[in-house]
Amino acid sequence: MLRIRQTPITVFALLIGVFPLIAGRIAVIENYPDVMIFVGIYCLITIGLSLLMGYAGQISLGHAAFYGLGAYVSSILTTRYGINAWLGMGAAMTVTALVAFAVGAPSLKLKGHYLAMATLAFGIIVYIIFNEETAWTGGPDGMGGIPGLSLFGFEFDSVNRYYYLVWSIMLAVFCFTVNIIQSPAGRALRALHTSEAACGAMGVDVARLKVIVFVYSAVLASLAGSLYAHYMNFVNPSSFDINFAIKLLIMIALGGMHDIRGAVIGTFLISFLSLEWLHVFEDYESIVYGAILLVVTVFLPNGIAGLPTMAGRWLKHKSRG
Repeated sequence: MLRIRQTPITVFALLIGVFPLIAGRIAVIENYPDVMIFVGIYCLITIGLSLLMGYAGQISLGHAAFYGLGAYVSSILTTRYGINAWLGMGAAMTVTALVAFAVGAPSLKLKGHYLAMATLAFGIIVYIIFNEETAWTGGPDGMGGIPGLSLFGFEFDSVNRYYYLVWSIMLAVFCFTVNIIQSPAGRALRALHTSEAACGAMGVDVARLKVIVFVYSAVLASLAGSLYAHYMNFVNPSSFDINFAIKLLIMIALGGMHDIRGAVIGTFLISFLSLEWLHVFEDYESIVYGAILLVVTVFLPNGIAGLPTMAGRWLKHKSRG
């Protein structure tokens, strides 16, 4: 059972708060606040995916599409119709929720690799639409001129300002999701992951619960997409392809998909590897990701978050020996 204590959360929030101040004084990492913005955005997606896959036991390869829907719907509404960016983000989350419900209601009746293939097909279809509907999305060339975010006249027009916005939202979502996991609904999710039949026998509406979690995780991906679009002021389909969907799975697998803290850890590591540390490998980057996934699958089935448990068992075994 996941337990999050107040002190670690407070310490983590303080570290996040002072990081830009520290990074600005160290030349080697002065660009890291910009990278951390993407880490925070990706964390919103992986938290939802961890809840869906690690707790509800449902596989999704389509969350890059929900991420893209959030980005494009918000961008189109703000650039073409002059709608306030925050209202555009809300509209994007609403549209994504409706699409997720339409996709999830029939798809979540499937299990295992059949569900994975269904969500993969959805992601490919949405990616093709982003590429082909040039009148709306700009096609492969993308669309620019997306306005930044402001609140009551305060412009989030610098890296540090946007950093604090993204991480405030991320920490709020993290705490809210932890509360969900600790609630009776969270216990039902864990029961669902263990056995759908047993969960249904206990009176849980399994189909309804799976759809709710699927929609919630899709809405978080949509929020992340909108934040990405209004930060970059530009979007194009390549940011929402199947490669990104696979990278999301590697993030939660590396950190530990049965623990949203692990999802955050995995997102940190893979984001920095992708954006900062793997440029030296150039075209061989995919091989590195494959090797990471292979090692985690074989030696760390519960991810980095499971290391303390593994170490405890090993020490206990040694003491008995």
